[in-house]
Amino acid sequence: MKKVILVLFCLFIGQFYVTAQILDPVKWTTSVEKISDTEYKLISTATIDAGWHLYSQSVPEDGPIPTTFTYDDDNGAFKIIGNTSEEEGHTIDDPVFEMRIKFFENKAIFEQKIEVLGDKTTINGFVEYMVCDDEKCLPPTEVDLVFNLSGASTTSSEVTSVTVQKQKETTTVETSKSESKRGLWGTFFIAFIFGFAALLTPCVFPMIPLTVSFFTKQSKNKAQGIKNAIIYGVSIVVIYVLLGVVVSVIFGPSALNALATNVWFNIIFFLLLMVFAISFLGAFEITLPSSWANKVDAQSNKSGLIGIFFMALALAIVSFSCTGPIVGAILVEAASGGDKIGPIVGMLGFSLAIALPFALFAAFPGWMNSLPKSGGWLNTVKVVLGFLELALAFKFLSQADLVLQLHILEREVFIAIWIAVFGALAFYLFGKIRLPHDSPLEYISVGRLGLGLIVLTFTIYMIPGLWGAPLNLISAFPPPQDYSESPYGVGFTKLGGGSVTANHGDLPEGAHLLAPHDIMAFHDYDTGLAYAKKVGKPVMLDFTGWACVNCRKMEQNVWPKPNVLNILKNEVVLISLYVDDKRKLEADEIVDSQLRPGKKLKYIGQKWSEFQTIKYKANSQPFYVLMDLNEENLIDPIAYTPDAEVYYNWLKEGISKFKKQ
Repeated sequence: MKKVILVLFCLFIGQFYVTAQILDPVKWTTSVEKISDTEYKLISTATIDAGWHLYSQSVPEDGPIPTTFTYDDDNGAFKIIGNTSEEEGHTIDDPVFEMRIKFFENKAIFEQKIEVLGDKTTINGFVEYMVCDDEKCLPPTEVDLVFNLSGASTTSSEVTSVTVQKQKETTTVETSKSESKRGLWGTFFIAFIFGFAALLTPCVFPMIPLTVSFFTKQSKNKAQGIKNAIIYGVSIVVIYVLLGVVVSVIFGPSALNALATNVWFNIIFFLLLMVFAISFLGAFEITLPSSWANKVDAQSNKSGLIGIFFMALALAIVSFSCTGPIVGAILVEAASGGDKIGPIVGMLGFSLAIALPFALFAAFPGWMNSLPKSGGWLNTVKVVLGFLELALAFKFLSQADLVLQLHILEREVFIAIWIAVFGALAFYLFGKIRLPHDSPLEYISVGRLGLGLIVLTFTIYMIPGLWGAPLNLISAFPPPQDYSESPYGVGFTKLGGGSVTANHGDLPEGAHLLAPHDIMAFHDYDTGLAYAKKVGKPVMLDFTGWACVNCRKMEQNVWPKPNVLNILKNEVVLISLYVDDKRKLEADEIVDSQLRPGKKLKYIGQKWSEFQTIKYKANSQPFYVLMDLNEENLIDPIAYTPDAEVYYNWLKEGISKFKKQ
């Protein structure tokens, strides 16, 4: 109990601490390694504070700001060879950006090979990067890098380093807590479930009594039977895990990391899953050559460990028409996860689900009496899996469409397809649709009826998604809400209560409406402040970022609450300042940076980032300020506040103080 109180106290204190400090969680050092008389390796090392994440150089488009290296060479004194390399890092599924994102923690090393063409002894450059922890992110930051060639070592173990002064600038993005390790556990669990489903298919389930009969006859006593059953189960696991190893070795970690956003891989995966789904629905069977099964079956007649292993291999080959599409789907999904051991973990989970029942029933044949008899229900399992693979296939096609920005498979189309697929599955389970290998159905069982009702409920749940509902249960699958024909949903133009303006044409100069709730906002500080003075309302500064995860969470989960939404639309003037806005400032707006002597503020985002840092001594987003018309704070600023009631009370207190002035 004391620990819980201590943690709550730290979180409470941390909430206030975060809102009034300049954070500097990354320190950069440089070193140089000499490769030959003219070739060098420039090494940049980032030391990252515990709990913080630094993004990769290869962040997908529309994601957070990637780490970018620039090397200055005004006189052509050296030539860049290839791209800046980086370490393996961690890759996660970001639930807000709905894409695979790679990041580094604790330490990251980047290397760039160059060829010196003159007598250059020092090379200057800079790195732009973004860093986040599990609660906040900082804006894009630039750090100067200095590489001393005269101090270069001949081996990487002897490098000398030069500490680089980090600039205190800002950006906004947050990463999900779901780390690579958690993703692997998810892969294992899903694969285990699918392995159990594969066990209930017509190619596998009838093999159980045959296996039990084999071990009963071949074993001289119960102890030997249990031993052989364990060896048999282990053999099944080894066979499928070896398949996962082969996939991992063929692709390699670099290729696996590229799968999530590679257009052609996603299209190929879509086609593969479509073939697997059509096979399960009964159009054809995917089988291995019969000669393979005959040769393996002949080897299984041998006694001892070899015979048991080949018997397990025979099971894998004979049951391939049912397990093949499932194994393929698992390997596709695990490989697209980007983790080099994902396919191995997937096959481990799948094979354990297959092996455990076989081993247990072989060891304890009396349990066979509790198993249901084979029948048409086995084919039903195959068909249900076929529908699931059909739905999953469109996830990969959607990812390809998003990367290419073709707008063919927009959110409404994707949801409509899923409604059709799961609706057809519901009709199938209720016996209204029959497929080629189905047995005549006089009545449906209670279990089948229950599953049908669940699928029908899920189908109905998705329908409001066509009208803009967020569909949080499946948020990781369809395209984001702004990738749609209408940001408000089919048939709607505006959502939310209250209104500041009748239509976009009536907006004051410099203002726009934030979809889907029509909150009027300004992107320019001076323009928004002038309007606030005109209408006599307090100002809410929203320091945010286009790639800010927690900002989106606030806008999606807190701002839509009726009491909060009413205030934002009717009682304050909202000014959203994007610290990662990469649009260039007008020539007359470019000024010297007050935080980085000798540097210029070139971008709009740099302007607002430096403004937040200097005036409010904070550089994380989201960051909210309520101020009066004299630009004085009405109440202490706050940061990320997922509790809508706390956020509402903060707004009410600030507005109440404004009205008393």
